[in-house]
Amino acid sequence: MVFEVAAAMALASFVGEAVSPWSLLCGLAALLVLWAASHAAERYWLRPRRLGRALRAQGLSGTAYRFPAGDFSENVRLSQDAQSKPMSPPCHDIVSRVLPHIHNTVMEYGEVCITWFGPIPRVVIARPELVSQILSNKSGHFEKFTNNSLGDLISRGIGSLDGEKWATRRRILNPAFHLEKLKGMLPAFSTCCAEMVGRWESKLSAAGGSHELDVWQEFPNLAGDAISRTAFGSSFEEGRRIFLLQVEQAERVMNAFQYMYIPGYLFLPTENTKRMKAIKREVEGLLRGIIDKRERAMADDDGGNDLLGLMLLSNRASDSGQRMSTEDAIEELKLFYFAGMETTAALLTWTLLVLGMHPEWQERAREEVLGVFGSDDTPSFDGLSRLKTVTMILNEVLRLYPPAVTMNRKTSKETQIGGITYPADIVLEMPIILLHHSPDLWGDDVLEFKPERFAEGISKATKDGRPGFFPFGWGPRICIGQNFTLLEAKMALSMILQRFEWRLSPSYAHAPCTVLTLQPQHGAQIMLKCR
Repeated sequence: MVFEVAAAMALASFVGEAVSPWSLLCGLAALLVLWAASHAAERYWLRPRRLGRALRAQGLSGTAYRFPAGDFSENVRLSQDAQSKPMSPPCHDIVSRVLPHIHNTVMEYGEVCITWFGPIPRVVIARPELVSQILSNKSGHFEKFTNNSLGDLISRGIGSLDGEKWATRRRILNPAFHLEKLKGMLPAFSTCCAEMVGRWESKLSAAGGSHELDVWQEFPNLAGDAISRTAFGSSFEEGRRIFLLQVEQAERVMNAFQYMYIPGYLFLPTENTKRMKAIKREVEGLLRGIIDKRERAMADDDGGNDLLGLMLLSNRASDSGQRMSTEDAIEELKLFYFAGMETTAALLTWTLLVLGMHPEWQERAREEVLGVFGSDDTPSFDGLSRLKTVTMILNEVLRLYPPAVTMNRKTSKETQIGGITYPADIVLEMPIILLHHSPDLWGDDVLEFKPERFAEGISKATKDGRPGFFPFGWGPRICIGQNFTLLEAKMALSMILQRFEWRLSPSYAHAPCTVLTLQPQHGAQIMLKCR
């Protein structure tokens, strides 16, 4: 029928006959169907098999492509099975629970192997020298891989940019995280921590000396409050609403992510997609109102003492290439909320849980903090910089429980890595947690909590000095907020150690799982008491 209509139209055009509107409509519909079928065949059948053959011809092995969802069903099955059974603390052998499909694939096919996310081939790379090469990106052939449809719902900030646009944005934002700026943020950190510690003391007083506390419910609020103050200054109350919305958005994005291999999924009017779009509009509206208020206040003041002020000051630059629009500022603030809150909350949560499992290290950290600050003094910047034991503990927690368990990059053009030539648009998945738990890098005691690994710094922590510690990435795109997170974590941990002791609660179930970041599936319950 399609070809008959197309032929009739061509013949009518040739002999000068008038084509009826109905015939024209049928012809256009037929062409549209042909185009859609051709596009689907290329995306879901021809291209995956073409790329799979090109990779396997060079010696790579891995899972076979299964139309149309690839390894998705198996990934879901393994994850659900892993998450159905908690572990027994203090077991830190969590890779098979957190990334079961990637773990199994690497065990079966090697440290460089093929997996499939829908019709997209993902090459898993679990060799540290290759990971550092990719993240360093000296060739310029690797770019961020993000799902634009879902990523835009959280942020289109610096984390999703590439090339000159990324470099320009990084130059504008870098000063906000310089040493002097971080020193200026310390009072905001201490205020937030003091309020949290005060709430905990009130709960203990009411409970008569010992109280069960779920710190996973506490630390996101602390981190969101700190970000609100440091990003917006006096507007932190308005920021709390944004923080709550971004938390909900992250959960909904994870729910939607499992259906992204279905074309046009986000256009379906499901309850989840409608709510995600509504959250996006509300967050952007709130941020726009805060920005408008700050711009009016900056008429008589430079306003550059926080992240928002710094971004708005860039609009006054004479060089148009150094400016950020209001829309750019909104996206960066959304990213700062999401990434800063998630990372800091996860780090503090796992730190308290691990120190509850290893009370000897909790006591060593407390002795150091009390030796530097006493039991009442507010921690100072210089004092926090001298906390060697606390720093070692935080690094070892980041090794065992990194906030981001895997990172992705995409080849922008044909390029060679480790003797394999990868075509353009191949996704490279780097399971950071596999490297952090590799006995080849860290020794046979890799699964033990041993902060002394970092006694001589990060560069000498692995057994042979190879780069193998990537909790904040590596190379030019290393997380811009790394020092912000570590300073806030040191401040919070120091003030908690000054006032409290804790152990794991009997109700705690050790069940790490990934919801964008590495989180405790059933909460993080500890038994808290005053010193």
